[in-house]
Amino acid sequence: MAVSDIANTWDKIRQGVKDAEMLITQKKYNLSMVKSRQVLELMVDYLCNAASFSEEDLASSIDTLYESEWISKTTCEHYHKIRMLGNKAVHEGNDNGYDANQAYHLLSQEVYTFANDYKKGRSGGGPAAGGPAPRGGSSGSGRQGTRDPRARSSAGRNSSRNSGRRSSGSRNSKSQGNRSRRRPKPSGFSLTPVDLIRLGLLLAVVLVIALTVRLITPKKPEEDETSSSSSLPVETTLPETVAPTTTPPAETMADTTPAPVYKTSSALNVRSEPSTAGEILTVLEIGTIVDYVEDYDDEWTIINYNGVQAYVSSQYLIHD
Repeated sequence: MAVSDIANTWDKIRQGVKDAEMLITQKKYNLSMVKSRQVLELMVDYLCNAASFSEEDLASSIDTLYESEWISKTTCEHYHKIRMLGNKAVHEGNDNGYDANQAYHLLSQEVYTFANDYKKGRSGGGPAAGGPAPRGGSSGSGRQGTRDPRARSSAGRNSSRNSGRRSSGSRNSKSQGNRSRRRPKPSGFSLTPVDLIRLGLLLAVVLVIALTVRLITPKKPEEDETSSSSSLPVETTLPETVAPTTTPPAETMADTTPAPVYKTSSALNVRSEPSTAGEILTVLEIGTIVDYVEDYDDEWTIINYNGVQAYVSSQYLIHD
């Protein structure tokens, strides 16, 4: 695929994601799911061209990409979910807002992954150089080994370099061993000036501790030898009453309870209002920890974004 065609495909994908989001804000949920499926077809066609194979329908293409290790299992499941929601919108006229939002969020997450592969390819290893790197590791056997012979030659060069380093390291260790054998060992026990200083400091610390303990310990009062034990009543010294431990009030204990930590389960829009029609302030990546404030209602959560309150969809937040 030519570089101009690749750039054109990527521009169509980005524009399609924007169109799907705009249709949701306009409450055109059916058209948004159809647009999400169209963007999915562009991504799958691009990957199939990079892998040099073609299938009769979209479902077979997705399965073949997974079996060929071009996409992960999670990506395969997301692709099928977007495809089924799009089919339901086309053939059954589905106009459900929840389904449209689900299709859009899955698409945003996968386009983000696709974009990372695309950028890597532009630098010499992803779509622009013949497709995103296949999933499933970089071993030299199986489909991956036959797909990229350059990896095997690079592994051979790395192996030769490592063996050279090991041989050089062994020569250095032998040389150091010879030098250590020639070094005479000290005989007997001797104290260096540093050892004497450390010993003196240790004795000084012990002496200071002993004097401190002696000063802190109170002296016993001398007994009156002239007093008679039989004429004076025996005073019984009662033990000091230990003050009961005061349990802090429930409100104080509640104040020390750390605030709950939430993070995003997928790419998530931050809006200025608790509505899909609210202005999008930014898009949080998957796994981003949000500054939780409080729940607005059953569908929206208030967070702190750049010093102001913003709103995110509660269903895409998970408790850490």
